[in-house]
Amino acid sequence: MSASPDADRALVERLLAEGDGVLRCDPAWVARDFLPPGRRLGLPDDAYDLGERGAVCERWLASTTRADNRVGPDDEGLSHVVGEHGERVLLRDVVAADPTAVMGADYAASHPAGLGRLAKIFDYAHRLPYHVHPPQRLAARVGCNAKDESYHFLPGVDLGAHPETFFGVHPWIAEQRAHDVLLPYLVDWDSDMVLRHARAELQVPGEGFHVPSGVLHAPGTALTLELQEDSDVLSMFQALNAGRIISKELLFKDVHPDDRAADGERAALAFVDWEVNGDPWFYENRHLSPQPVDGSAGSAAESWVFYNTDKYAGKRLVVPPGGRHRLNEPGVYSVFAWSGAGTLAGHEVRGGEPGRDELVVTHAAATREHEVVNDGATDLELYLFFGPDLQPAAPTIAVHER
Repeated sequence: MSASPDADRALVERLLAEGDGVLRCDPAWVARDFLPPGRRLGLPDDAYDLGERGAVCERWLASTTRADNRVGPDDEGLSHVVGEHGERVLLRDVVAADPTAVMGADYAASHPAGLGRLAKIFDYAHRLPYHVHPPQRLAARVGCNAKDESYHFLPGVDLGAHPETFFGVHPWIAEQRAHDVLLPYLVDWDSDMVLRHARAELQVPGEGFHVPSGVLHAPGTALTLELQEDSDVLSMFQALNAGRIISKELLFKDVHPDDRAADGERAALAFVDWEVNGDPWFYENRHLSPQPVDGSAGSAAESWVFYNTDKYAGKRLVVPPGGRHRLNEPGVYSVFAWSGAGTLAGHEVRGGEPGRDELVVTHAAATREHEVVNDGATDLELYLFFGPDLQPAAPTIAVHER
């Protein structure tokens, strides 16, 4: 954007006026250097490998969060809004230039940090290593947010070699407070045997899981749509993965230097919420199956797929060929078209065509009735992503207790 705040705001006003409150985003590709890519993101085969940066393994959607990689461009992970006349500006800068126009006056005032959520697709050829995201009080010590996250396993795509995710620890570890059973694996840093203390769940297309900060997890190889808090913090607990030893620095990536100096590898154990990790009802309390949206009518199918938290929410909307569906949402949201073709609020969306499959619907456009039209020959399948506190109607799982 221009160096002039007045010019920035003027550009944002023009983009919003031209789109009648709807902004189009270019795809944001993110490389990772600790695993090979699954190559299911629709890129040419020679576009995945990026040398020292690793390979493109993720696509971030309507993102205002920068990827915290060892090497990479300054804007990695950040989405760009594209205008009708070739303008290209960071969505993060659009929100900063006029948060009221994007988020609405009340929501912008109560959420000064911005959109507060990050949607992404991750695509790995091997299971991700067992890791944990620090809770807010410890993430804040390194100047970051916590990273609660939720998964939805995308349908119609090869599940990969390991379509199962390891979660948490065996209940006895929490019950007996035997937390140090994991410590030797962190100290020795030479194997994947830490997984012997976790439980695995099958990745079922169309379903998913809610994973709060503090929960150890090793996601499987299904192509996964993820919605999370706007953060990229972690601590890696598994040394050996996909045939090689991961840098031990990833164990300490978001451990405060003072804690590392005082406690060494044991400092990372403070990130773990042992009660949730050892919950014998973990599956029942965290498994996400699609839940119908109240009041949804007609031939379209509208369901909650990201819920059980007030930190974000998300829907899946399927409109049949020739169908129409009306939306009226409580605030700003972003859209990703997974398959099919049509329009949303008059804007073309085409699944499988990066650059035509991603929109941001700002507050004014979201809160007035707008229409989704399928003008293609197959189902139009869209995902809608909302930030914190925007969807109080999203379901909550009834808690099973010991």
